[in-house]
Amino acid sequence: MTALANQHKAINLSQGFPDFDGPDWLKDAARQAVIDGPNQYAPSHGLPVLRQAIADTTRRLYGLDYDVDTEITVYSGGTEAIFSTLTGLLDPGDEVILLEPFYDSYPACVAMAGAVARYVPLRWPNFEFDQIELAAAFNARTKVLVLNTPNNPSGKVFSRSEMEVIAELVRRHDVYVMTDEVYEHITFDGAQHVPFATLPGMRERTITVSSTAKTFSMTGWKIGYTLGPPALSKAARSAHQFVTFCTSTPLQVAMAEAIRRLEEYKPVLDAEYRERRDVLLNVLQEVGFEVRPPRGTYFVLADFRRFGFEDDVAFCKYLTTEVGVAAIPPSAFYFHKEEGRHLVRFAFCKNVATLRAAGERLQTLRARAAAAG
Repeated sequence: MTALANQHKAINLSQGFPDFDGPDWLKDAARQAVIDGPNQYAPSHGLPVLRQAIADTTRRLYGLDYDVDTEITVYSGGTEAIFSTLTGLLDPGDEVILLEPFYDSYPACVAMAGAVARYVPLRWPNFEFDQIELAAAFNARTKVLVLNTPNNPSGKVFSRSEMEVIAELVRRHDVYVMTDEVYEHITFDGAQHVPFATLPGMRERTITVSSTAKTFSMTGWKIGYTLGPPALSKAARSAHQFVTFCTSTPLQVAMAEAIRRLEEYKPVLDAEYRERRDVLLNVLQEVGFEVRPPRGTYFVLADFRRFGFEDDVAFCKYLTTEVGVAAIPPSAFYFHKEEGRHLVRFAFCKNVATLRAAGERLQTLRARAAAAG
């Protein structure tokens, strides 16, 4: 979609990267780290200064204690952390439960590990799972359940009660959990992110993936990490050793500074993303989309059927080539394609001016909605 957007000079609200950089003080920290060094290989599992910053902040925010040497690992982005974790944990023939819509790397990682995915839908508009369907997905071959909260692309933030249902099934079937919590610091409307590892009995069977890219708007730096008990961390590290081995050394130094300053930076992050979200929501509702306001992430899913389309790929091509705004067809995030075929995903990790300009172009959809009745 980004290539199509470039071809047609469309405003790109498709791919989830900001059109702005993170704070200047973070750039200054990276610049100084390059000058001062080290600029050689970092330890494979991450610089001690970064792992310590992660441990300290996780303890302050969530009351979770992780050993910096055996339970925290740094990767080249959250996506590599996901790949290394699943590759390290899974053997051929194992089964993995994926809640859909999902981040699109999950099925690929499962397939490359020789494992089998079982899918449980989160259905529009509330993106709740059916407890009977979820329970039926478990069997003797189930090894891992993947939980993404806040969820990309739906913007759903799982409640504690929903996670308790998952935790009970995980205990009953003796399953590991990989939680993807990279959007943990981007939430709205009073939604509280609850790390799955804080639930009773879950810390020892959960490996949590997070990332600095979303929080600090430096997606090109690719600094992700996991937190998990020694056995699960060792499995992920065993794969990581042969995937990227280690991550950019000076950028790890800079991100250690960023994580130490997270609580100072968080009010700015909250205010700016709340404004961006609300600008886009207002436009989408105004022109005729049916929208479910996201409670987390920087994505919005919207139902476009009022405009006379039934297929998300066709609608996104029309948006890009005729309206001049690029978005993502969410059926790419579903195994059961019909669950997402009436939806479109917009990213609002953009300057407010970009979102307003997109809003002006989207106004042309009003006439189409009227014509479609």
